[in-house]
Amino acid sequence: MRASVSTGQDLGMPAIYLHLLAELLNTIGVDEQDLLLRVGLDPARLQSTDLRVSQPQASEFVTRAIIESGEPGLGILLARELKLPLHGALGTAVMSSRTLGDAMELVTRYLTLRVPHLKVSKRENGSLAWYLVSCGIDLGPLQGFIMDAMLFGCVSMGAQLTGSVVDGLRILRRGPEPAYFQRFRARIPVPVEFGATENALVIPLARLSLPVRFTDDQLAASSRAQCEEALQQLTEDAGFACRVRRVIETSYPFPPKLARVAGTLFVSDRTLKRRLHEEDASFQQLVDRVRLERAADLLRNTAMNLSQIADALGYADAANFTRAFKRWTGTSPSQYRNTWKAAGVGKKTAERVPVAG
Repeated sequence: MRASVSTGQDLGMPAIYLHLLAELLNTIGVDEQDLLLRVGLDPARLQSTDLRVSQPQASEFVTRAIIESGEPGLGILLARELKLPLHGALGTAVMSSRTLGDAMELVTRYLTLRVPHLKVSKRENGSLAWYLVSCGIDLGPLQGFIMDAMLFGCVSMGAQLTGSVVDGLRILRRGPEPAYFQRFRARIPVPVEFGATENALVIPLARLSLPVRFTDDQLAASSRAQCEEALQQLTEDAGFACRVRRVIETSYPFPPKLARVAGTLFVSDRTLKRRLHEEDASFQQLVDRVRLERAADLLRNTAMNLSQIADALGYADAANFTRAFKRWTGTSPSQYRNTWKAAGVGKKTAERVPVAG
């Protein structure tokens, strides 16, 4: 089963959100590990705060999760699990803001980093601030789930920032009230009005001056700079090669076959090769780059032996892995590990391993 999604720009979804959803499924009796593997996602890779999952895979996982759990309100349940530190640099920037209004300004500018295709725009009307939430493309089954998680997650965010639910906050939702919502209404601490013309958070203007409990001007400035850099990088990474790489990075089994990646992205094998060629890339190059980065991470940050690492990376044996690693870097895996330890650099996983020219 494949969920139908738009062919628009695929910016991916942060893997950590799907990890949280998987943990949530486990608490309600769904075998989340089996579900992830059937979608072709590696459960271990989803715990990364840096990786993003392709839109088709995210949509398929959410669709299957709703069907197999029998819970259409999964987005509302997930919203309660979304603690601010899980939102990366944006979460840090929001937490260190001076006021609730400053925090909402950050959400308005940088939401794309966490929830692709959603856009927030602010409108003032009398004594109220309206934060209108729209989606630029049809995300299929993923859209309602994301809108639930985002809007109800903002209620939780406001409470985390100020110490209590923001007085006067309410949520407007487009369309009729879904049948499942009655089961949640009593647990949502703000009014929710369906049948509105737009999805929105409505906040009294006076409440935007509420102080944030974790204000830190220096941290706010540095994390906002990180958001700017990440937003630029995300825009630059919107090409087809990046979409292919996202699938490779989170795939189970690893490395994935070209045909499986093509199917995930709803293109033929031939089209995938052609489009990568147009961007001066190839499928094998992308697989090798991901393999190299994962190999370096495992050598630096685990005690796995070479045979175990070779198996994790899809090599027949340690000798094949060693030859490939030496070809990429000019050094053997053992030498790389020993040099890393001797340098005393710890677990700086963000650093790139040098590639032999």
